[in-house]
Amino acid sequence: MGRFVIQGVFMICISVLLIATVMEKSLYVVASGMENYKDHECKRICEYPPSPKTCNYNFTVEWFYAMSKACYGCPYNLTDCERPHCIPLNGVPRAVSVVNRMFPGPSVEVCKGDTISVWVSNHMLNGEGTSIHWHGFPQKNSPYMDGVSMVTQCPITEFTSFKYEFVADHSGTHWWHAHAGMHRADGLFGALIVREPREVDQQSALFDYDLSEHVIITHDWLDQVTLDKFAAHHFDDGSNRPESVLINGKGKRAPFYDETSNETVYTAREIFHVKQGFRYRFRIASNAITNAPLKVSVDGHNLTIISSEGGDIEPVDVDAFVIYAGERFDFVVNANQTTGNYWLRVKGLADAIAVQELAILRYEGALSADPMESELFDRDGNILQDLNVASSDTVYTYDQMISKDASDIPQENKKTFYLAFDFYKVNNYAFHDPEYYPIEEIARSHHLYSPQMNHVSFNFFSAPPLSQEVDPSELCDANDVLNMTHCATEYCACTQVLTVELGETVEIVLIDEGLTFDASHPFHLHGYSFYVVGQEKLNSSTSLQEVMELDKLGEGLPRNLDHPPLKDTVIVPDGGYTIIQFVADNPGWWFLHCHLEFHVAIGMGMLIHVGTDEDLPPVPENFPRCGNWPSSFNQPIQPTDDTEQPMPCTGRGNTLHPNNFITIFSLSLAILFVLLHPFNIGSGRSE
Repeated sequence: MGRFVIQGVFMICISVLLIATVMEKSLYVVASGMENYKDHECKRICEYPPSPKTCNYNFTVEWFYAMSKACYGCPYNLTDCERPHCIPLNGVPRAVSVVNRMFPGPSVEVCKGDTISVWVSNHMLNGEGTSIHWHGFPQKNSPYMDGVSMVTQCPITEFTSFKYEFVADHSGTHWWHAHAGMHRADGLFGALIVREPREVDQQSALFDYDLSEHVIITHDWLDQVTLDKFAAHHFDDGSNRPESVLINGKGKRAPFYDETSNETVYTAREIFHVKQGFRYRFRIASNAITNAPLKVSVDGHNLTIISSEGGDIEPVDVDAFVIYAGERFDFVVNANQTTGNYWLRVKGLADAIAVQELAILRYEGALSADPMESELFDRDGNILQDLNVASSDTVYTYDQMISKDASDIPQENKKTFYLAFDFYKVNNYAFHDPEYYPIEEIARSHHLYSPQMNHVSFNFFSAPPLSQEVDPSELCDANDVLNMTHCATEYCACTQVLTVELGETVEIVLIDEGLTFDASHPFHLHGYSFYVVGQEKLNSSTSLQEVMELDKLGEGLPRNLDHPPLKDTVIVPDGGYTIIQFVADNPGWWFLHCHLEFHVAIGMGMLIHVGTDEDLPPVPENFPRCGNWPSSFNQPIQPTDDTEQPMPCTGRGNTLHPNNFITIFSLSLAILFVLLHPFNIGSGRSE
């Protein structure tokens, strides 16, 4: 009898093991594959006092297709365009990189103090590595979660996963996006909203509703995969201009002829619903990848700007504002006009001057119809940060905004750095072979001017410096670079690093020399929000030397330290400068870069190294490693103490996905029974 009991238990264990293994794979596909999280429990009215939650998400990254078979009869039947996995965009079919087969990807909406936990699984079948950056989060005490490939982590390789986990300690309108290759440009992005209880929200008296349906992500869009356009532009004379603009992944571009109705039909535009007599908080982020500043306005309505990137400001009423790549703004729309339909306009500027897209602001009770106003109308009046225009009575620059938060920026222990950048005519060996097709000998239409900082193109280290030892020969100090005069005529590239001590006040004067093209650059700093203390367009062009000489005059570069606004992404006017300040209280390796995809891809960036390895929290156990092999410079940095850190690790093979615990427990139980009860199942003899 004992034999049968033992055999029965053993078989049950084996069965549980097999079932658990199947369930693990099945649940992995279901749980991490296609959730849209529109009804996520963390998307809620934030309570006071706070009641933090742990907010779990599963992101599956893969290549997919717009206007695929998932769309059935779209756009002939617009209901089909709303089917799961249907990505209609503006009707132009093309490959897209997506999370959970959504475009934009799932919106992460939480309350301040919540813990965000995201399993990112890479299912991109062509072997590409990727990572996710949580744009707007300083990641203080969690620098390993910043999501920058080859800076804060190794790329998440194909068929592996990585768990990001961090506290949502910075309220405001943010977004997440890929930070490896050009995946962001092809669709790997989504909203990241951190709300506060109305009792502590400084701007809550200005609006009645703050709804998920009023979150906007807008961006320029290409008709083909970004890498195609990048290669054509950089190796030949292909265009670097976008073909369209999208609003929340929607637009009207490709025509479809409906033989039944004998009409031309299009994919649908986005619609934002309001009710007359109420005020609505809108949140907008720009995912622009080309030199595409976007001018935003709403017909018949003023916009009240109340915040940018989590930094609340004294309200400013404008007719329109310009948003640059990586920026976010919160604005209030007062639905005080006649019931009807009104265009929300997103008009491209600079390299996107030929494109625009429209959405509809629809009042409750209005007809389901397009507004009557011309689609080509351009709103004028008071404008916030217009493109390359000096401040005036009708044009406001962002440094003029007044923060609602008290600012106390220590000036005693301040270190100032001057960083100049532009497009330079140098023989960049990546795109101009010095022997076969040097830049000096080819036609002007085939020139590639290199976007550089301090006349140097940025190269990544061969391993992430945050968690691994790196080869010091790859590094060049930003101060030393200023003395490398030969880089003005010869191509220079290295891992440029600006080093500061923990606790210092860092001031960076960003200078757009404006020598080659009339283009503005939005700069994003990881790991920090900074104060914008100065900003001015000096002329059509300027230089590092001119700005430094002006600063020596004392009042040449005025600085406003009285409630300057907070941001993490800021525009630098062409032929001008922007001055930012922050206290270096967050140790780590932080990327400072232009947020235009083509610019950062070929070198317009640098690292800011704050503190030392001893100042960092311990590297998470089993954190993924990568780098050259063999090499003595890719060993993990050892933890500085024995403090346990509840930091997540990389997955599928290197860490435990939640369902793996079932498998391991069952297997361990089965092995235990075999070891404790050695028997021959087929012998008919019990021990």
